[in-house]
Amino acid sequence: MSESIGFIGLGAMGQRMARHLLDHGFGLELFNPSPQAMAPLLQRGARRHATPREVADAAEIVLVCVPTPEIVEQVVLGEHGVILGQRVRILVDHSTTGPTVARRLEQVLKARGIASLDAPLAGGVAGAEAGTLSVMAAGDAAAYARCQPVFAAYGRKVVHLGETAGLGQTLKLVNNMIVSATLVATSEALLFGIKVGLDAGQMLDILNASTARSYTSESILAGTVLPRDFNFGFRLDLMRKDIRLFLTEAEAAGVPAITSAVVKQFFDQAINTGEPTRDMSHVVEVLEGLAGVKIECVPDGATVLPN
Repeated sequence: MSESIGFIGLGAMGQRMARHLLDHGFGLELFNPSPQAMAPLLQRGARRHATPREVADAAEIVLVCVPTPEIVEQVVLGEHGVILGQRVRILVDHSTTGPTVARRLEQVLKARGIASLDAPLAGGVAGAEAGTLSVMAAGDAAAYARCQPVFAAYGRKVVHLGETAGLGQTLKLVNNMIVSATLVATSEALLFGIKVGLDAGQMLDILNASTARSYTSESILAGTVLPRDFNFGFRLDLMRKDIRLFLTEAEAAGVPAITSAVVKQFFDQAINTGEPTRDMSHVVEVLEGLAGVKIECVPDGATVLPN
């Protein structure tokens, strides 16, 4: 068996990533608030720990994959945090926290002799399931080299962006801002076409074979909105969190983010009109409500009418 890896955070992404690590022969030292999330991994030989510190007492490499910057700081720097572990040498943050948090963690951990990598992920739950995630890592080069076999267990595109802390987080925010903006813009255009008589499915079929295609048109709109599944696999509140982080960091860098600020308003409205933990694709419903039509499959011979 390869070395044992610490893993903190077994949500929709982390659960699948941890499974791939076991598949590749790594041992696992686990912490997660939910015993149910750990159970399938414990049955395969992973070991349970009561605190993040205990994980860091048992493993030299500790991976963190949790929903928010606040939780990251709690599990890393808190009273029972990773930073107090006796064995940990490398902390990898797979969460999306923004570059400011990444830089702060890097400074505090370095003072304790712990190298850090901010290494957010792209590819969603489907990528985690298939082991084809993109891993955007930044930080200490030697730490990255040691972690490459770990990342390869669940990542297909794994890159080291440089030794400057926060570069991985910056690229992840760029990625998610583009996904959010193209989802809103493409949905608006489709709704115009539907309102004047075009079929949503036919439009997406043509667009996805043409210059207007994008990840959102293929995977989100055609894949989940059109059949009204709304199950892309990423929470609405988490995407809104990432947009807000992008806007904060863009303002700090002195970069205009006019379109991005408008996109955020649609996600704010979606949060205000339903359960925040719904799938992010529900933001399309805000636009549908304004347009009075839906992006949906229409039976042959049916007439599209406004809502």
